[in-house]
Amino acid sequence: MVFRCVGWKMIGDVFLTYQLITLFGACAISKGASFSMTNTQPNWEQFALLLIDIQGDFWSEQAAKIYPDFPANIVALLTLCRNEGIEVVHLRASFKANMSDWMPKYMLRGGIPCIQGTAGEEPAPFAVENPSETIILKQTFDGFHTPELLQYLRQKGKRFVLTAGLLTSTCVLFTTASAMQKGFLAAVIEDCCADEPNAHRQTLDRYTFIFERTTVGLIVSHHSEWLVALKKLDELKASIRK
Repeated sequence: MVFRCVGWKMIGDVFLTYQLITLFGACAISKGASFSMTNTQPNWEQFALLLIDIQGDFWSEQAAKIYPDFPANIVALLTLCRNEGIEVVHLRASFKANMSDWMPKYMLRGGIPCIQGTAGEEPAPFAVENPSETIILKQTFDGFHTPELLQYLRQKGKRFVLTAGLLTSTCVLFTTASAMQKGFLAAVIEDCCADEPNAHRQTLDRYTFIFERTTVGLIVSHHSEWLVALKKLDELKASIRK
């Protein structure tokens, strides 16, 4: 588990969007990503957001053209989580330049994203952590192949994970699928994920037996439904033990 501060990258309109949304809060979020704050906040102690691989090497100019609302949606998501008390865990790819921790296929290719110390490893400016938030570095598509992630979530009593980030069909899917297989309930925040459009859509449509689907604007409204599911799980487990 790694706690560190990462430098900012000034990326034109995206950075301006970040500044505006940070200054004015949820009022500046993009179309379709609005959410309401209630006077009585739900209890989110059992929930965590896994923000996956929103880094320079994965957030390309082409991706920005296809998903122009993505940066603002991520800012809206982080604002929501921080205001509601949903813990944020940043999962980020990070590889040594000497290939010692690369996956075999990438060793054969002679290249891999997110080399330590490069701009491509840095988080996008709209996805930078707060000082109190946890960063876990990984060398695989699936964040749960890094043992610290499961240990941390269980230590903190988390039972439901929200996932978002890059890419929908790879690291988001693999990490979310492992979460469910490790005993968590999971929901993918679909307007806070991005990928090649067909891969993005097909992943969300095909794997609903693994995860729920939600958006930034619907997270709070799903809270009671998700708590009911957790309670039902407890009841089923208790009945099995009898």
